[in-house]
Amino acid sequence: MKRESDLDVVAPDEVGTEAPIVEKVYDITGHTKHPLSSLLINPDVFTFEEKAQQEKVLVVARSHWVTNVGWILTAILMFLAPSFLNLIPLSSDIATRYKILGGFLWFLVTFAFVFERFLSWYFDVIVITDKRVIDIDFDNLLSKKFAQANILMIQDLTFKVTGFAQTMFNFGDVFVQTAAEVPQLTLERVPQPQKIIMVLQMLKEELGGKNVK
Repeated sequence: MKRESDLDVVAPDEVGTEAPIVEKVYDITGHTKHPLSSLLINPDVFTFEEKAQQEKVLVVARSHWVTNVGWILTAILMFLAPSFLNLIPLSSDIATRYKILGGFLWFLVTFAFVFERFLSWYFDVIVITDKRVIDIDFDNLLSKKFAQANILMIQDLTFKVTGFAQTMFNFGDVFVQTAAEVPQLTLERVPQPQKIIMVLQMLKEELGGKNVK
């Protein structure tokens, strides 16, 4: 995915000069300013390789931040692990230089783990434009999956929120049934799934009305 500097700068609060469709998105979702937010509304600078020239990005959603808690706790334990080495009886027989080298290699592995997991969360996004809904799965630096559906091809929208964490933090899966080549898009662990559906429904009505005219 191509990225630019200040990628997640979002539009200012003065929406009076925004296009009507952007104002309607704001009415549904509200504003989001933080660059690490799980839900970016009308980001000022955001691009991806498959974006059409006149296409307007309206919503960018990542998995809810709480889904990162598991790997963050794992990373903390990995960083702390070398400090417990001295508690192992046989560790005193290991030369100091080998301990230093082993610790350095361990921290490299830990850093690589954190870096990969963060990138997977940050770049694994759902993009809603004024024409399409796009699911970009960023598995790792060498693997990316891209699936899309035209807004007008959407036939049905449902969402599922299960379990304590999803209910408490209001995130879940959105299922987009389409008449396109890809029959269903599953938007996993997105924040405020009911609002994502409302945005898609509004866009379909807007685009459908324009086509009728």
